[in-house]
Amino acid sequence: MRVTSLAVSLCLAAMPALAQQVELPKQLTWTAYGTGSAGYNQSIAIGAALQEALDVNLRVLPGKNDIARTEPLRQGKVQFSANGVGGSFMAQEGVFQFGAENWGPQPVRILAANNGGAVGLSLAVAAEACEKAGKPGCEGFTYSDLKGMRVAWVKGAPALNVNNQAYLAYGGLTWDDVERVEFGGFGDSWAGMIDGSVDAAFASTNSGRAYEAESGPRGVFWPPIDANDAAGLERMQEIAPFFSPMIATVGATIDGTPGTPTAGYAYPVLMTYAAQDEDLTYNMTKAMNVFFDGFAGNAPGINGWALDKQNFQWVAPYHDGAIRYYKEIGVWNDAAQAHNDTLIARQAALSAAWSELKAENPDNWAEAWDQKRRDALSAGGFGVVF
Repeated sequence: MRVTSLAVSLCLAAMPALAQQVELPKQLTWTAYGTGSAGYNQSIAIGAALQEALDVNLRVLPGKNDIARTEPLRQGKVQFSANGVGGSFMAQEGVFQFGAENWGPQPVRILAANNGGAVGLSLAVAAEACEKAGKPGCEGFTYSDLKGMRVAWVKGAPALNVNNQAYLAYGGLTWDDVERVEFGGFGDSWAGMIDGSVDAAFASTNSGRAYEAESGPRGVFWPPIDANDAAGLERMQEIAPFFSPMIATVGATIDGTPGTPTAGYAYPVLMTYAAQDEDLTYNMTKAMNVFFDGFAGNAPGINGWALDKQNFQWVAPYHDGAIRYYKEIGVWNDAAQAHNDTLIARQAALSAAWSELKAENPDNWAEAWDQKRRDALSAGGFGVVF
């Protein structure tokens, strides 16, 4: 469900009055990916707008991976996170690093998300690597050509690694077909792209690191995704169901061109936990909309936060405070509420299964949780992913 242009017009007309009613603490803290990432750059731009409008200081704590961004939120050290599909969907599901005994399924909640549609989320290839495949200038290079090449694996970042796996699957490959090169964080993987220690790494097309690689000696290339390749897309979405084909028109090597066919999903996702104060979440959601014009255009891809880009039927539920605001401006409907209720029920089923397994205390935790989780989702009539 996307909001209508009429609803957006009504919201904009009421903006002066709404602006006077936004109440936020003078100090806010978010986590985001490291400096140079789209999430970090956009968070800084949003913070500047809040400083100008409300004298609110938004502090952005960079985190190398999904765990690093989500842990401060879980501990209550920050109020929100400009996270990704890892810290939202995979944390909710309790999979990959979030399946470890000290984590488990998390009661995450969304406030808003960047669904810009102009920025791709892609496994990039160093243009120099095309030479290895015998395709100079990257003419005709596809993801199948990555066979035998070095692909980045970021520790503690299941979203990045699953995304890479999904792109490999699109090309008919698995991790066994490539050389996995481990890095400590997102920025490190792109440093490897630039210095030649890896041939492919994941990023949003508008990432500062991608622009840096574009101007570096090895260059950067985004292999195309064919929206008509049903078999390739099926393989991709079996690994990562949140991906959809799209045309990226913003990013390194893309700016000023008709665009590059790739895939994408919502990023960044402004999120918190269910226990976060409803009034704070309500006002943070309101601020993202009321002061949108104050940060629009101030970072690559940032316009995807616009109200008419919001998708209220995504893969993780919205916070009660956010829902209160969206209802107030008339953009939340019964279908969105029913979808949200189903997602919360899904989280409850996963949480109950986790508690049961903790009480059982099996020796083979990873295998036991994988089976317990799948059984719980099946029993509840929920789709089984991962």
